[in-house]
Amino acid sequence: MVTQVLGRLAAPVLVGLVALVAAWVAMLPGVAFWDTGELQTVAPVMGTAHPTGFPTYVLIGWLASIVLGPFGEPAFRMNLLAGLCVALAAGVTVDLVRDLTRSTALGLLAGLGLAFTTVVWSIGTHAEAHALHLALVAVLLRLLVAWETDRSDRVLVAAAVVFALAMGNHSLTLLLAPGIGLFVIAVEPRILRRPRLILACLAALALTVVLVYLELPLRAGPFRAPLVYGHPDTWEGFWYIVLAEQFRGSLAPLGDVAGLVGALVRRTIAAFGPLAPLLPLAFAATVIRQPRYALLTGTGLVITCLFAASYVNADIDRYYLGPVLIAWTWIGVGAGVVVDWIDRLLGDAGPQARGTDRRRAALAIVVAVALLAPTVDAIPSRHARVDRRLDLEAAAWVDRAMTVMEPGAVVVSWWSYSTPLWYAQLIEGRRPDIAIIDDRTRLDEGLGGITDVIDANLATRPVYVIRGDPREIALLEARYVLEHLDGPDARSLTRVVARRDAGA
Repeated sequence: MVTQVLGRLAAPVLVGLVALVAAWVAMLPGVAFWDTGELQTVAPVMGTAHPTGFPTYVLIGWLASIVLGPFGEPAFRMNLLAGLCVALAAGVTVDLVRDLTRSTALGLLAGLGLAFTTVVWSIGTHAEAHALHLALVAVLLRLLVAWETDRSDRVLVAAAVVFALAMGNHSLTLLLAPGIGLFVIAVEPRILRRPRLILACLAALALTVVLVYLELPLRAGPFRAPLVYGHPDTWEGFWYIVLAEQFRGSLAPLGDVAGLVGALVRRTIAAFGPLAPLLPLAFAATVIRQPRYALLTGTGLVITCLFAASYVNADIDRYYLGPVLIAWTWIGVGAGVVVDWIDRLLGDAGPQARGTDRRRAALAIVVAVALLAPTVDAIPSRHARVDRRLDLEAAAWVDRAMTVMEPGAVVVSWWSYSTPLWYAQLIEGRRPDIAIIDDRTRLDEGLGGITDVIDANLATRPVYVIRGDPREIALLEARYVLEHLDGPDARSLTRVVARRDAGA
């Protein structure tokens, strides 16, 4: 029994280790700007992140920051967590496709292909909630396929728990719900006649969601964390974060369908290279060989792609991680159909060898190697694109800023630069005398506009600004005498010397 379990784990663990090593050799060594810096800060202090709060990530990240303590500073531990999530996703994909195709070689194909797809490889190199989303989606698909095989109620309840955890990590999970519903009904058409099972799944889902999302009001209220976004300790503030009201206008209507399709085709070619034209055939093969799985994943992929195509985001590639995972499982199933077809052809040459497991295994290896060849060939160029080992820009900038700013200074910052400043202050304990006034801080504390904050502090404290909006920079240039410390304008650290009308 133990030997069988170890044997079954060997291939997924091997691919997981390969994926982890690949992430490690391209991993960001420390803190970064933008959302990465926030996640590197908020998880170790168990704070609350920007909408939708990402409580699952925060809780798992807090635990990882403790368990991974021997591996370096907290920022690197959060980067390492992303690599571990990609490794988990790749390993689970091996087992998923092996179950769908009865072939370990084809499972290896899908798992390795996923790990070395550029967007997946990249997401595993730095702190990122989408890496955990990828891992949870892989586990969710694996549980649903396992339930289809053995119809165990416990497995379906476990899938409900994982779905809830994924919801608490990223709201993209909700886009999978229609496909999951169709899949469950297709597998068990009489499930509506089993109210106890339905109630058990709903109870597990609801309880998990409540427990996870309690992190927001608890850490913003009675057990306040040093970094809290918004006011999730109030009823209105909680839903503002959870429902991402801040980004409501980011979803645009689907207008130029031809343009969106063209962009999706280009994105698919960039991710899969020569295998991109095979994806429709692979899906057709999945429809024939695994129709319920095709219903589950096809529905989820279409809805997710439509959402991502209409959503305005600075790094939208991350939103396609689920579809990339699904596509690799289709490739694995499609390869299994090819293997079976070749096996039947060869069977005519000799009845003794027809359908033998050994011959099919050999064919699967050949097909897997052939389909994996383009990915292997692209590894050097992909590594060059995702490699962040020498990305020390944020760390160097923070060191300079913390050295330059005078004691008791106020810095009116914006998101990209605020997050590494928070990390330096809250995680590393540097310069607690500095007040970091972010755009979110101004809103949450009712401090008014940028000029309001500057005017309120300029007479008593050194004031610095970092702004990214050209209109704001022009306003500052017109209103204040500025000393640019690191660049030609207020896009970099700038000292506010005085009001221009001070002598009037």
